[in-house]
Amino acid sequence: MSDSVPEGEVPQAATPADPGGPAPAPPEPAYDPAAPAPLNVPRVPTGDADVDARLDRLADADHLATDGHVEVYEDVHRGLRDALTELDARPGSPAPPSTYTRS
Repeated sequence: MSDSVPEGEVPQAATPADPGGPAPAPPEPAYDPAAPAPLNVPRVPTGDADVDARLDRLADADHLATDGHVEVYEDVHRGLRDALTELDARPGSPAPPSTYTRS
């Protein structure tokens, strides 16, 4: 058996495309495991509307490439930190007296 092509015959791959025929279909995109995809992590509401809104913002990272996550995470962290600071700033009941006595 011979792999050579008889003289006068042209292999199919070497023939020019028919200009009047349909264009070849583009290749299917390959599965990309690194492509952005939602994590679908269930979240229980905290009961604080500001905190819940910040945590909902984390879903924005689901549709971004990895390098876009930092901006979302920093924004959420900043908002949660501000919410905690507000809790510290609210006037509340005075601290209980210290039971420590100096001698």
